Amino acid sequence: MGVVETLVGRNSDFAKTQFTDGLRMMPNLKTIVIGCVDPRVDPASVLGADQGEIAVIRNVGGRVTPGTLEELVMLRKVTQAAGGDLGPGWELIVLQHTQCGIALLKDQPELLNPYFGTNDAGLDEQHVGNPRAAITHDVTALRGEDRLEGVRVSGLLYDVASGEVETVVAP
Repeated sequence: MGVVETLVGRNSDFAKTQFTDGLRMMPNLKTIVIGCVDPRVDPASVLGADQGEIAVIRNVGGRVTPGTLEELVMLRKVTQAAGGDLGPGWELIVLQHTQCGIALLKDQPELLNPYFGTNDAGLDEQHVGNPRAAITHDVTALRGEDRLEGVRVSGLLYDVASGEVETVVAP
């Protein structure tokens, strides 16, 4: 049996035992977490969120890139179209982690510059390889984004060795 067949079989169990009917499109906690694609760091699991409580955007490094900002603006438009607004009362959490694979790329500007929408001179500002500084940088970028005015932003660091989360930038 292959991976797809295994996962489809697990979904059958999920549908019978864990599926929650009637979940809304908007997360109950009015929270979006920006996290890394690393499978050790599933934001819902790490933060103990139940199904439907948070929305998650995952990318390499859990970083706030130009693409991430555009996704958030799109999500704001989606919430407005659904009769709400991703604004006051909403939370954005940047969740990065220790031992992140993006640090292995810090000497490859040909990959990182397009990802961050920068050049060699601006790449140091991204703090690739220093998650605490990267979190502070990304929270600052979100707080400075006029199109997300009114959203509370914070930054957390997950330690893959201990399972603990540390607040690096409070809301």
